[in-house]
Amino acid sequence: VQLVESGGGLVQPGGSLRLSCAASGFTSSRYAMRWYRQAPGKERELVATFNSVGGATDYGDSVKGRFTISGDRDNAKNTWYLQMNSLRPEDTAVYYCNAHVWQLFKWQDYWGLGTQVTVSS
Repeated sequence: VQLVESGGGLVQPGGSLRLSCAASGFTSSRYAMRWYRQAPGKERELVATFNSVGGATDYGDSVKGRFTISGDRDNAKNTWYLQMNSLRPEDTAVYYCNAHVWQLFKWQDYWGLGTQVTVSS
């Protein structure tokens, strides 16, 4: 399984960005796609989750109401998105895509290399 993030960059406070995570190499119908972030000197933080069973989504308290996770597994795109609105300087971090996949009779985790998001005026 390979995950490749894109869409990061520099944005002013109050602005928006959409991150993408292109996933390849898995066809399991049981998975969770997650976005994490890590700011300098801080622990990695779970930002958003999509669960394939039931299509439930969940968000960290600091981003609820501002971020939206979505995915497009139709047409073999297998791409996941994190729409980020009303960005704040404290959202500055490296954002990582994570696939938690039921594969070969066990849960396995895969990570992308991350994309930098900087919120600054």
